[in-house]
Amino acid sequence: YAIVRPGPYICAEWDNGGLPAWLFRDPEVGVRQYEPKYLAAVRSYLDKVLGVVAPHQVDRGGPVLLVQVENEYGAFGDDKRYLAELAKYTRDAGITVPLTTVDQPGMIEAGSLEGLHRTASFGSRSTERLATLRAHQPTGPLMCAEFWNGWFDHWGAHHHTTSVEESAADLDALLAAGASVNLYMFHGGTNFGLTNGANDKGVYQPLVTSYDYDAPLDEAGDPTPKYHAFREVIARYHKVPDSVPPPPRPAPTLTVPLRDPVRLLDAPHRWGTWRTHDHLPTLDSLTPIPRLALFRTRVDRPGVLVFDEVRDRATVFFDGHQVGTLLREHHDRAIPLPRPNGELLVLVEDLGRVDYGPRIGEPKGLIGASLSGVELSTWDVMPIDLDLVPNLLPAQDASTVGPVALRAEFDLDSPADLFLDTAGWGKGMAWVNGFALGRYWRRGPQRTLYVPRPVVQAGRNSLVVLELDVMLDPEARFVPRPLLGHTEA
Repeated sequence: YAIVRPGPYICAEWDNGGLPAWLFRDPEVGVRQYEPKYLAAVRSYLDKVLGVVAPHQVDRGGPVLLVQVENEYGAFGDDKRYLAELAKYTRDAGITVPLTTVDQPGMIEAGSLEGLHRTASFGSRSTERLATLRAHQPTGPLMCAEFWNGWFDHWGAHHHTTSVEESAADLDALLAAGASVNLYMFHGGTNFGLTNGANDKGVYQPLVTSYDYDAPLDEAGDPTPKYHAFREVIARYHKVPDSVPPPPRPAPTLTVPLRDPVRLLDAPHRWGTWRTHDHLPTLDSLTPIPRLALFRTRVDRPGVLVFDEVRDRATVFFDGHQVGTLLREHHDRAIPLPRPNGELLVLVEDLGRVDYGPRIGEPKGLIGASLSGVELSTWDVMPIDLDLVPNLLPAQDASTVGPVALRAEFDLDSPADLFLDTAGWGKGMAWVNGFALGRYWRRGPQRTLYVPRPVVQAGRNSLVVLELDVMLDPEARFVPRPLLGHTEA
């Protein structure tokens, strides 16, 4: 059976909470509220998605039992008119099974709607939180639609884990109360490509590439001690299969050199196309919206370069030499230029869009730029086409100072899950056989990138790395186990 949760906002620590960046190019579009332009886009989306779902509902012989409206809306707002409109769109699209909402216990009233079945999201104190849910919903089945049995990680923080024993005890309490439960997550995963989101509660915190989540099945789908503990709890209330998944086997190990560097600043035109703008554009105003872009202008006076805001990382070059890097999470905005005349070049990276709270939908890039108090208006901008990176031809320069693309080939006897160790690298992105694995960053906690078995093949495989900082060790090492970083314990 299936519970369908189409959003349109899904959170899931996904880039922008699942809402497309192009939706917010028009400043009049209202985020997650009763606003005509936003609702028109949402209706178009729901009509298409629910058109696929409708024939598979349980009352038509299919597996779909419930359909959710929005997602943890009480953490964002309390616009009942908006929720009612989404419920109407869902019914109009042919959905006849019960509709649900989900909210954290203290936010149920704001995020729910009369006529929709309320569910809760939490990861501890199950008995207490089910009591809160029952107070808001006196009759009907109790359900924890997101039982948080782990947590996610930010760059520069620690790897989050939760106690196996405590998580199992809370799951036991849920089932003992007769409640239904959806494990979040049952199977950890990966923010492949550049799909990770971010949080910003005064400090911007982008999420790592791994979404292992300390889940019962780990990033590679292998069982963990939490899996076996949860299986034991569930067996007290429901029959479970006799067979259990086999323990994970070590992944193949090998080391290959990275070579054939292609430096971005030596020939920028190979990475994209320059366009001149008479004002400083955001990344969102470009088509398609890039994750990485070069901004170029000339300056003819001394001073301090100041941005109103950097979203999210800006590396500043002057006449081809790196001056420094500005990070949003440090609230960096200013950097002195070394000379009064020259070419200013800024490499801007979107590290992930905020997926939770009021900053959903904000534009990325450089927000406002001035030199000694005078606005810098005319800019050449080159969105970097990341799809081109795996196919760039090598140059002769052997430097591993970024931004630079490097490549390696490696052979496998047969397809297998791999774990790529990035410990000797700086900051960047990696591709295997053209598949974008995601970001790496020396600051951790994540150290390995997961390479799923279907991406590789028996025989020759290719690895391409885009290093944006400095690579101290130009080798690619594949190790037997994931290395997700230090924990608080």
